[in-house]
Amino acid sequence: MRTFEINSPLDMHLHLRDGEMLKLVGPLTSNTFSGALIMPNLVPPVTTKEALLSYKQRILESCNGDDFEPYVTLFFKDDYSFSFLEDIKDEIIAIKLYPAGITTNSETGVSSMDIENLRPTLESMSKLGIPLCIHGETNGFVMDREKEFMPIYESIASSFPNLKIIMEHITTKDAIELLDKYDNLYATVTLHHLLITLDDVAGGMLQPHLFCKPIAKRPEDRDALLNAALEAHPKLMFGSDSAPHPKHKKECCGCAAGVFTSPIALQVLTELFDKNGKLENLNAFVSLNAQNIYDFKPVEKTIKLVQKDFVVPQIYTYNSENVVPMYAGETLAWSIEG
Repeated sequence: MRTFEINSPLDMHLHLRDGEMLKLVGPLTSNTFSGALIMPNLVPPVTTKEALLSYKQRILESCNGDDFEPYVTLFFKDDYSFSFLEDIKDEIIAIKLYPAGITTNSETGVSSMDIENLRPTLESMSKLGIPLCIHGETNGFVMDREKEFMPIYESIASSFPNLKIIMEHITTKDAIELLDKYDNLYATVTLHHLLITLDDVAGGMLQPHLFCKPIAKRPEDRDALLNAALEAHPKLMFGSDSAPHPKHKKECCGCAAGVFTSPIALQVLTELFDKNGKLENLNAFVSLNAQNIYDFKPVEKTIKLVQKDFVVPQIYTYNSENVVPMYAGETLAWSIEG
């Protein structure tokens, strides 16, 4: 039986939510990942030191004593003072910028992407060495929102050359090409955007559990993302954007955006890289690149995968919360040992 080991796997874009949902999904990541970068778009969003430390403690309490580090983030505000950021910088790994209303729980995000509105906080972040993570979409036509955001990335990258900028959950060929244009631009890519196109979501019967924001794009976009991941492009890292929603909020009119992949991410990535003859690059994509980009050393943890069938549960449940994973009920070629 073939085996493969991943050293200190990292998920550099993860939604854990809070309350009962956190208690359900937290262990499904902490069991198999060494650490994860946690999104701050709670209700209300994480904008104070007290809220940040409290949320981190709740995450740790949900993880059942696993060797796991939650890398917590602040929700971007354009009026953070230098003194506030200086005080909190050792507690956070990054600050996450959401354009207002562009995705789940982003209503209090940035209403104007004008560089002068952002300058006070971005200058402080640049001086203090705090990375900026961005959900890069406009309010334009849904298939063009990321492409329309590219000039904003370029404007911020050129205006703040010492600011480390992460383009989150990129979905287009254009974004891959932009990675090599600016030294301070990096990116995460999800599992589902390496696998699906819009046709998988809505080409036949609507598949609510594949609906996400940014929406999956065209085959040429998917292929560009996959090729970069398989080659472990040094400026690209794995960030699942695993986004749990209760089953009744996915299978309904007004379907919530988000794909839940945490419990299957490492198994599917191993299968994907193996199928393409690039298994030797998986450790870089899912661990080493993030360590180099963010300049940190994660918790030591080795996850062993074996090439034997794993049937994905139809649903994951904790008390009143229940979430349907990607590939629910399907059989994967690799399993996590133990």
